Amino acid sequence: MTEHEHILSMLGLAARGRNLTSGEDQVLEAVRNGKGNLVIVAGDASENTQKKFRDKCTYYDVPYRLFSAKEELGHAIGRQSRTNVCVLDAGLAKKILGLIDKEE
Repeated sequence: MTEHEHILSMLGLAARGRNLTSGEDQVLEAVRNGKGNLVIVAGDASENTQKKFRDKCTYYDVPYRLFSAKEELGHAIGRQSRTNVCVLDAGLAKKILGLIDKEE
């Protein structure tokens, strides 16, 4: 299993454990409420979307990374195409963040 596949499987695990939220409104709400520990935005998201999440995450001091593509993110969590996801569990977020940084 590659690093990329491992990250996607961990996102799926987070989704099944209800430690992940997706969709623009839900992710922004989690960031604002201090529940979000890592925001992942698809690399093929629009520049406006990337900027919106980068700015919000910077303001609220939440780690933010570009990773994968919309279709892969959605497939990993058992949904349709997803532009962004937010990991709610701190330990899982730290592990995923480490793997993403290692992959880059």
